[in-house]
Amino acid sequence: MSLEPTFRNIRGTFDILPQDGRSEGTHDMPSRAWQHVEQVVREVLERFNFREIRTPILEPTELIARGVGQLTDIVTKEMFAFRRGDTNYVLRPEVTAPVMRAYLQHRLDQQGAVQKLYYIGPCFRAENPQKGRYRQFHQFGVELIGAETPEADAEVIAAMMAVYEAFGLKNLRLRINTLGDAESRPRYREALRAYLQPLADRLTPTSRQRLETNPLRILDTKDERERRLLEGAPRIIDFVDEKGRAHYEAVKAHLQALGIAFEEDPFLVRGLDYYTHTTFELESPDLGAQSALAGGGRYDLLAMDLGHDAPVPAVGFAAGIERLFIALQAQGYAFPEEPPLDAYLVSLGEAAMRRALVEAQALRRAGLRVDLDLKGRSMKAQMREANRQQARYAVIMGDRELAEGRAVVRDMQSGQQQEVPLDELADFLKGAVRVS
Repeated sequence: MSLEPTFRNIRGTFDILPQDGRSEGTHDMPSRAWQHVEQVVREVLERFNFREIRTPILEPTELIARGVGQLTDIVTKEMFAFRRGDTNYVLRPEVTAPVMRAYLQHRLDQQGAVQKLYYIGPCFRAENPQKGRYRQFHQFGVELIGAETPEADAEVIAAMMAVYEAFGLKNLRLRINTLGDAESRPRYREALRAYLQPLADRLTPTSRQRLETNPLRILDTKDERERRLLEGAPRIIDFVDEKGRAHYEAVKAHLQALGIAFEEDPFLVRGLDYYTHTTFELESPDLGAQSALAGGGRYDLLAMDLGHDAPVPAVGFAAGIERLFIALQAQGYAFPEEPPLDAYLVSLGEAAMRRALVEAQALRRAGLRVDLDLKGRSMKAQMREANRQQARYAVIMGDRELAEGRAVVRDMQSGQQQEVPLDELADFLKGAVRVS
């Protein structure tokens, strides 16, 4: 008799199962694939000497509002926020502001001239769920804090590209732009507003609202009619001062020296208010209309938005793991198979089951992957389970074997078997596994 479950996971979230997901509410890649992706990301970023930082999932609402921007969609529409006692909390919608909070709180500037940090973890936004967009999603990213040079920008972009190169992804498109500094950006904002105001009746309702609050966000539009309207809009590069232009030109020169192909996009902006100077986005055609794999830029003013008394130079990127999976699957990436079980212990009788528990622990301490029957099933059922788990060897113990201090070891591929003293079992299996 099958009963419907009382509870299901919340819409826009998913379970990650040990096996491939085949039911509603699961991700279609198993946990071993997630572990593999995270391992590759860690290995690549640590080669660049980025070190992991982990911040709480729960942060003060004001931190995110001040860091991300009071008028961004994240703050106005997408935060999971609540109040408890006298404090407002939010499930973090991004990780850059929390990392900067940790940097300032723990005086990481005293731990070295430059902090090179990376993170991997979940974020939360109250978005309408769709392919590649979830209410709980997973990000990895880096934050390089303490260096204002164009070399730092190039280092972050190179680290980002190295991650995707490690997966062998093709047909990627890197777009870059400059947003200017704190003085040039307001001048451009007003010029863009002046250009768009006569066209307001041809804008979408969302863009008309942004025209008054933050017209730079209109440059992010995916509406084809609006994109055509923007073709004659002023370019931000024309409002950037000489120092800002020199920084941008140096970043491009470094990318060329590193062999990193890029396209300049004069209308590229990021959805968060803390970006200045260099901004960039990496796209994959395999993601469809929402093509961004990763993006980032420089955010020297974020520390001041969080209450610090001076700018702190910083640059970073963030990337969606779910989107990475879409690109990997589209390009036929070969995820590694789960390692086979070295041995499955088959026990016949209560005494053998108790001894199997002891032997399993000894074999595991010897470095072997071992499982055993814990239900007291028949030998036939246990052998089927050994096959299902693709064990290399079945170790069979009953009353006779225990009395003789031996076990029967069966090669599950060839069917050949032999008796092995229990006190030699670990060495025998380790040698057999190495040969096979």
